[in-house]
Amino acid sequence: CSSLTGIMLLEILLILGTIIFYFLRSRKKEETLSFKEGWWGRGQKPDTEEDATIWPFKVETTEKDLSDLYRRLDEARFTEPLEDSCFHYGTNSVYLRKVVSYWKNQFNWKKQVEILNKYPQFKTKIQGIDIHFVHVKPPCLPEGQSAKPLLMVHGWPGSFYEFYKIIPLLTDPASHGLSDEHIFEVICPSIPGYGFSEAPHKKGFNSVSAASVFYELMLRLGFSEFYAQGGDWGWLICTNLAQIAPNHLKGLHLNLASVTNMGFTHLLSILLGRYLPGLFGFQEEDVRRMFPFLKKGLYRILSESGYAHIQATKPDSVGCGLNDSPVGLAAYILEKFSTWTDLEFRNLEDGGLERKFNLDDLLTNIMIYWVSGCIVSSMRFYKENLQKGIGTQKHEKLPVQVPTGIASFPNEVMHTPQAWAQKKYTNIVSFHLMPKGGHFAALEEPELLAEDILQFVGKVEKEQLWRKK
Repeated sequence: CSSLTGIMLLEILLILGTIIFYFLRSRKKEETLSFKEGWWGRGQKPDTEEDATIWPFKVETTEKDLSDLYRRLDEARFTEPLEDSCFHYGTNSVYLRKVVSYWKNQFNWKKQVEILNKYPQFKTKIQGIDIHFVHVKPPCLPEGQSAKPLLMVHGWPGSFYEFYKIIPLLTDPASHGLSDEHIFEVICPSIPGYGFSEAPHKKGFNSVSAASVFYELMLRLGFSEFYAQGGDWGWLICTNLAQIAPNHLKGLHLNLASVTNMGFTHLLSILLGRYLPGLFGFQEEDVRRMFPFLKKGLYRILSESGYAHIQATKPDSVGCGLNDSPVGLAAYILEKFSTWTDLEFRNLEDGGLERKFNLDDLLTNIMIYWVSGCIVSSMRFYKENLQKGIGTQKHEKLPVQVPTGIASFPNEVMHTPQAWAQKKYTNIVSFHLMPKGGHFAALEEPELLAEDILQFVGKVEKEQLWRKK
């Protein structure tokens, strides 16, 4: 009898919670996020209007830069790892020695610079800082077809280079065995403070600031309607963009969709979702990826988020050390490319890094951080976004009504089921549980991600869903 009463009470609470949720959501329905007009340059904002010129950019390094790098690599001090520690304590220095040896003796940075420069790159000044971006147009278009502008945003510790393998699949899909029903013109900016975008000189540059800058960039390029795609910080920046300019964003595609504003039903589903998955809209795969929640949720967050706590509190302290040591920088970044690609890689002495990536790609990404000296400013982005606490920002409480596609990769550190995502993203057009892959999807599984973007855009275009927002 008592168990029956408990179930009835649970049902009543669920119904009440659902009613309250939908009531609150309907009240916020028309609300948007304000465009953040900032000035991030040095000193006072000038009275004159900002120069909107766009100029070409190429990656260039000097012999002095390279000789300084090789000297530092030669003088690196390594600490012997604990026996059988693999990657559980971070990057294993036995493997790190191999990476440094390859870096010094085989890695051809000049060749990689040529690869970086194979796509057109540009800069333009927005809100006082120089914004770097890659802009790739289709090599050819079928008669009567136009390219769809697609903004692609990276995260940390990635860079615009993450998209180099997926760009040709989107700008020239037919040559890569994909449907050419939709062809894209791809714009990949570097987040301010990352890569070759100038770092903000003032406090407060967060994801809403970045979204505002990129919105201005797309308008400056002549795109009043476009698609946006992102994972990691790109997820949040593109989400904010959808909240700022819902009438300009035709569709939002994400390969990470974290929910930071947890409600009562979320918490209840954590407690009971394993036993009553249908009640919470969980699929079998959701249960497999999420439970037991202590192990796959709470403990995983605690064991894998130490870096975020440091970067959200005192980024400059650690950042100064990493900016002074290429080996330290590599150790810090490589660990993320290992663990976030597959947590099981912690059990391998080489972190499984070369199972999904090659050293040339990994070192090219690290070199972008090294030659631009951006590690400190990239880490500060965590402080700007998290210092006020999770769930406290206006954008975290606002729903997203733009047509949304989500590609959920199985080895992402934390899984977000569709039942959770749709409370934030109220217009999910496609949600796919991907067969393989992790956090750095565009670099690791470019074909899978490209296919998902293409099918998502196909649905949006066919039903003209952006017109129905």
